[in-house]
Amino acid sequence: MSGRARLRWVAAGALLMAHDATAGPATGFLERTLAFEGASHRYQVFVPAKYTRSRRWPVILFLHGSGERGNDGRLPTTIGIGPALRQYSERYPAIVVFPQAPADDRWPGAPARMAMAMLEKTEREFRVDADRVYLVGLSMGGNGAWYLAYRFPERFAAMVAICGWFVPRAAQPTSEPVVPERDGDPDSALTARLERLPIWILHGDSDPVIPPEDSRRIAARLQSLDAPVRFTEFEHTGHDAWDPAFADPELPAWLLSQRRPRSRSH
Repeated sequence: MSGRARLRWVAAGALLMAHDATAGPATGFLERTLAFEGASHRYQVFVPAKYTRSRRWPVILFLHGSGERGNDGRLPTTIGIGPALRQYSERYPAIVVFPQAPADDRWPGAPARMAMAMLEKTEREFRVDADRVYLVGLSMGGNGAWYLAYRFPERFAAMVAICGWFVPRAAQPTSEPVVPERDGDPDSALTARLERLPIWILHGDSDPVIPPEDSRRIAARLQSLDAPVRFTEFEHTGHDAWDPAFADPELPAWLLSQRRPRSRSH
């Protein structure tokens, strides 16, 4: 390489570095991978257009339903909160983590541990508010949300469970129950552990896939303890309760207003 060519190459590199130094952080749906238990897993992280490291941002961990399982890392963004982010981005000034459960698997067990590892990696990568970390799940992901909330009740500032289930169901077998058998009566154990966690449970009244009985019963048990729980049952709605749930601006407004009390932060 001639001296003149080398100078041109160095100058171009300097300009590129200057551009990279001044360019803002990448935003939108970003592809990520995580090495977990001997395998590489794809997932996505949504970063708001106005993201800046000058402030701390809330984080939502979103658990998808059974139809979005796989290994492409993208399907989880197509149902539920993903379309809401595309249509109503101004309602969600938050970072959203989209883990993906493997095909023919469900969240309880290794997939839930993987989801937590993806959340933790996201918290290291971006500037986040540790007191505003939220857990949201729909259908199979609603079951996963109960599973994670039971194991990490002090980790999240609030939880949203949409058309999910709590007790083991023959039609949706999992490797682990939400409440381990050693903890006794599942309803009593769950409500005792989560009575301080703000929870919004939503379900369709005509759901043919996951009947709303679990949601009704757990909501009533939590309400009897004066727990900070909300319950919405959509009339004339089947399994796709996530559509009216995420179309309602009150859901993100309520969720993002929750903050983990200092008594639960340490």
